[in-house]
Amino acid sequence: MLKKLIFIFFGSITILSCSERPIPLFQNTTSENDKVVSADVGIRKREFRGAWVATIANIDWPSEKGLSSDVQKKEFVNIVKHHKTVGINALLVQVRASSDAFYSKSKEPWSEWLMGEQGIAPVPFYDPMEFMIEECHKNGMEFHAWLNLNRGKHKLASSVLVNHLIYSKPEWFLNYDDYVLYNFGLPEVRQYIVELVLNIVHEYDVDGIHFDDYFYPYKVNGQKLDDEDTFRKYPNGFSSIEDWRRNNIDLIINKLSDEIKKEKSWVSFGISPFGVWRNKSDDPQGSETKGGQPSYDLLFADTRKWAMEGWIDYIAPQVYFPFEHKLVPYGTLIDWWGANHGKANLYIGHGVYRVETESIIDAWKDPNQIARQMDYNRYSPEVTGSIFYNTNTLMKNKLGLRDSIHARYPYPALGMEVVRNDSEISIPPMDCLAENTLDGVLLKWRNDTNKTVLYRFKKGEALNIEDPRHILGILSGNRFLDKSRSTGLSYIYLFTSINKWNKESKPLILEK
Repeated sequence: MLKKLIFIFFGSITILSCSERPIPLFQNTTSENDKVVSADVGIRKREFRGAWVATIANIDWPSEKGLSSDVQKKEFVNIVKHHKTVGINALLVQVRASSDAFYSKSKEPWSEWLMGEQGIAPVPFYDPMEFMIEECHKNGMEFHAWLNLNRGKHKLASSVLVNHLIYSKPEWFLNYDDYVLYNFGLPEVRQYIVELVLNIVHEYDVDGIHFDDYFYPYKVNGQKLDDEDTFRKYPNGFSSIEDWRRNNIDLIINKLSDEIKKEKSWVSFGISPFGVWRNKSDDPQGSETKGGQPSYDLLFADTRKWAMEGWIDYIAPQVYFPFEHKLVPYGTLIDWWGANHGKANLYIGHGVYRVETESIIDAWKDPNQIARQMDYNRYSPEVTGSIFYNTNTLMKNKLGLRDSIHARYPYPALGMEVVRNDSEISIPPMDCLAENTLDGVLLKWRNDTNKTVLYRFKKGEALNIEDPRHILGILSGNRFLDKSRSTGLSYIYLFTSINKWNKESKPLILEK
């Protein structure tokens, strides 16, 4: 039965009740238990915990071409359930692998990695992205639409429609290393990409738009990128083709930053570049690293600039190197990005796939390599999340990888706030009730916003909602069965709402 409902107003930092004197909402205690928790900086209430789901060449999903819609759905549901159990709170799903689509509301054709042939819709018909978004949201997870930026045709593609863009507008593309790549120097190409992304933002309830590390192509010896004619036609005031290429990508990123915010200001825009921006040997602002293919110099992507200028909401450098790497040590690069992520949230991309593919390297034979990386992130205050590539490896649990990650995510975590001037205030849940059942306490409420965060405290405990140990769940529904409460103890349940900007409401208490 419902005993008491209490609103908590953060302005006064007190619980207001007609029958009780005001008490502090957040109490600074010095108990031994609190000392242990405060020393464990790994426990965070807000943290981006992502996993990439790659569709190119059926790396992660679907497991093979030509599966029925029911099997495709079942596989994705299993991914969501698995990752939620591990503690993941966001999926970054590759919905555009190579100028194709894993969603129906697109001017580009269905991907061949869906049904086996480009242009063939799922059978029976459904919209995969709509389905995936719904699955993520009902499990309290964010969905970020991951798009490849530069490919018109992948070298592994076996099926391309005769009316595909690479044939209808061949002047838009360049050939390099058996790939067909967009020529970003053309204004119409840049506009096409912007419109394609904005269509997704407009048509789908995505939480984020995400680009990987493919801008201009990784350098291949003996290959030449033939865009000099475009440079001469559209120099845009540049005398250096390298600076011109960087500006072409700048124009896309800056335009998308503005337009995404105008369309839906709660949608995050994130980039996951190659881990090295520049080596210090080439630029005093660069990192104490050597070698590699720095994004600035060889991919013509000034990723540090985008973060510093606030063009992107988060940057997730792919630091796919172990601590022991002689040229690009993990810790060195994390420290550098900690000082150079500017206005963007900093999440770290972990190459968990290397546990499988590069086990001949001693550092990746260490079952604690990824765990040590996560711990290092947690002790780096500028790092606010991790993203793991790839899903297939994560689900296999080689060297106890999945278990190591799960051990560092013992409690649910809220995602990072999307800070916008027009962010709406989140309204607390209403009509909260508790009913005793044979299986536990059934909690019910009404929430007109996005998600509900449910906390539980023993009566007499400090009602510190910044302590994630008290989060029972981040829920999309309007009921929860608490099966874990101990008989004979009195509890206080606290409800908050999370809106689309990930802003948390003032709490509401139910005492039972």
